[in-house]
Amino acid sequence: MSLQACADLVERGDADRFAAVMAAPINLRGRLWPLYAFNLEIARAPWVTKEPMIAEMRLQWWRDVVAEKAPRAHEVAGPLHDLIGAAGLDVAVLDRMAAARVWDIYSDAFEDQAAFDRYIEDSAAGLMWLAARSCGAPDQAERAVRDYGWASGLANFLWAVPGLEQRGRRPLVDGRPGAVRDLAARGLEKIRQARRSEIRLGAAAPALLAGWQAEALLRQVVADPMVVAEGRLGLSEFQRRGLLLWQGLTGRW
Repeated sequence: MSLQACADLVERGDADRFAAVMAAPINLRGRLWPLYAFNLEIARAPWVTKEPMIAEMRLQWWRDVVAEKAPRAHEVAGPLHDLIGAAGLDVAVLDRMAAARVWDIYSDAFEDQAAFDRYIEDSAAGLMWLAARSCGAPDQAERAVRDYGWASGLANFLWAVPGLEQRGRRPLVDGRPGAVRDLAARGLEKIRQARRSEIRLGAAAPALLAGWQAEALLRQVVADPMVVAEGRLGLSEFQRRGLLLWQGLTGRW
């Protein structure tokens, strides 16, 4: 059990979050690796088997991990348990992150827009709040951080839509261009709401680096919603590096 093992997992499986952590101060990286490794484990659990029951068992294993008082001898579960205790993380948020991934197991569409919104809230917004909390964000910052995390999660989800459809999923409640544009506009409004809160995260601001591409991606969708269906959503490597460097140096999100 080690932080290095968590870092290695994130490097191999989640390049964007790995880059975000490496742009954060060294003293905060140890707080982020276990969370992002946990997120990676539950995100890929529905895809490593074609048996829904086995996938659900994998997710339940992680739900048990975060609920138990004693740590498990596992390269991610052990460091995650240590972080939960050290940062006082809300295990209910971690549990909802894992529970949300049950949707990924099956080919059923979301019941309605509210169900889609909950999925993004419980997965992406919850993860960003835990990341900020683990880095010292105050309680009053939760809504702003969650709004920013929701927008980031939406941008990532829209980018993933073509791949999800190829795997037989029905990711969007309404995939018509106008509806996709409106959804992206909601994400941009979430970012504006987060900024209007004028919350000062201080030393915890690097926890929001994982959302560094969100605004630019959502603006692409608002300008041309067909970039989602056609798999054209994305930034150039120059844009990606520039935005991450800017946010990392300024601390502005």
